[in-house]
Amino acid sequence: MTTGPLLGEPLPIELANTAYAVRGRPREGLPSAEHLAAWLESVRSRLPLPLPSELVVTEADLASARELRASVRALAEAAVTGAAPPARALATLNERSRSAPRWRELRWDGRPVALTHAAAPPVAAALSAVAEAAVDLFAGPGLAALRACQGPGCVLFFVKDHPRREWCSAGCGNRARAARHYDRAREGR
Repeated sequence: MTTGPLLGEPLPIELANTAYAVRGRPREGLPSAEHLAAWLESVRSRLPLPLPSELVVTEADLASARELRASVRALAEAAVTGAAPPARALATLNERSRSAPRWRELRWDGRPVALTHAAAPPVAAALSAVAEAAVDLFAGPGLAALRACQGPGCVLFFVKDHPRREWCSAGCGNRARAARHYDRAREGR
């Protein structure tokens, strides 16, 4: 089940990138609750709290995830362009962040283990954790490395983690280089 590219970016950017493009055509990576469940499963190991093995995702969860995604995309766009962020995007992010209080407990079963618990249903707690990670990203030092991919037709965001990285993926880099080559070859005629 395709939910969009997973590029190893911070969780908020991974969620934002579930709205992606193929050959310049917009694609919806979360068209159904099942797709949201698949996306949560694919990032399960990166969430700060455990999800139940039988995760039930509702249409309300899907609407909440899409709204959070739109907010993260709007905030990322504002961040990379230097524009003021939309007030509604900030409000939505903050609402999601505070929607599921979480706490950590120490367990000692032969060795110390920290477990994170949430006072909300699992999907709401996971989305709250993603929103909280977005707060950390947009308010932290990682913001300076946030980029919009300049690949032809690409709408994804990425965190520039290497000085030479200019695109979200090798595929976008290849398409950009091929487009430049085509343009130079066409100009030479």
